[in-house]
This record gives sequence, structure tokens and C-alpha cells, in this order.
Amino acid sequence: MSTSTRFWNFIARRYARTPIRDEQAYQQKLSKTQDYLRPDSRVLEFGCGTGSTALVHAPHAEHVIGLDSSSNMIEIACEKAAAAGIENATFEVASIEAFDAADDQFDAVLAMSILHLLEDRDAVIDKVFRLLAPGGVFVSSTICFEPGWNPIKMILPVGNAVGLLPKLRFFPTEDLVGSITAAGFEVDYRLQPEGSKVLFLVARKPSQP
Repeated sequence: MSTSTRFWNFIARRYARTPIRDEQAYQQKLSKTQDYLRPDSRVLEFGCGTGSTALVHAPHAEHVIGLDSSSNMIEIACEKAAAAGIENATFEVASIEAFDAADDQFDAVLAMSILHLLEDRDAVIDKVFRLLAPGGVFVSSTICFEPGWNPIKMILPVGNAVGLLPKLRFFPTEDLVGSITAAGFEVDYRLQPEGSKVLFLVARKPSQP
């Protein structure tokens, strides 16, 4: 088990009780995502955590699959789905890298607060492109750090080294946008309020090759 997985397993119950930091922004992202969903949409969310986002979207889709490498996070997600009586959302303990699915399988793939935690971000973006059906959308929300000094860049590596914090990758906004377009996506919508480090992006796989 990786240090990152142990970290998320350890904090899973506390994480589930933590209120969303910016509820207004979260609701805006949910609403924009649902603009792209249909009753027959097949949706995948990787790094789904305790399943809150997947469960909100489930009534707007045919089926939602949530993946997370933390078994404790997935346990909580399953509990939430059962308590809410939501039957078209299923959850699996798996990383996106290890997830086995056919190409062109999904109409939407979600990556909320996860791309900056990946070992090989670009390889995952390429895989997402393959998993999406033509015309499908990749929805992501990602912390991006612009060039320059930032105390977080000093603190996080130390926390990761001693197993107290997950490993965080530092990259600027346009670096991420460049990776997504290089994979073949077309940016359909982007939101990053002035002063915010979080980029919300909807990118579409072209309908025609």
C-alpha cells in the first residue's frame, strides 16, 4: 500500500465529516457538470473519495462508477449510496491507472481534486481520452500553482516524506491546459476566478477523429 493510500485511509472518516470549503463554487461546478449529462449518460469519476459528487450526479445519469484507491473512502461511499437509496451508482477500490475498461466506454469522466496528486498526469489524461466516447467530456477541478515562491511548496514535500501528507505535484494552469489539449481534447468551458489556484475545466473529445 502506498503512502498516499495509507494517508487517505487514515483520514477517511474525518474527511467525510469535513464541510466543503467553498460551497458556492462547489454548487456551481455541480450545476455546470450536469449541463453535460443526459439520462443515458455513462459516467466515471476517479479519485471519488467518499462519493459525494458521484451521488449528486447519479440522478442525472444512467449509471455512475466511482473509483478510489482508498478502501475506507469507498466503504463510506457505499454506505452513503445505500442510505440514500441510490442504485445507479457503484463504487470500486481502484486507481484510474489500474482500472480496466474498453475504449469509448463513457460519456463523461470526472477528476475532481485529483490530477495534482497523480504520479503521471499526462498518461492518465491520455487514458481518459481513450475511455471517452466521441463527443464525451472530461470534467476536472485541479489545484494549479503558478511559478514563484510559495510556502506550500516547502511544507508538503516534508509532510509527504514523513507520511503525514499526500504527495502533491506543482504545475501552472496553462501547463495543465496544454496537456489536456495535447491529448486531443477541445476546451469547452473553463473557470478560475481571479486569485484562485483552482482551475475547473470541461474538455470535450471531438465527435469526429
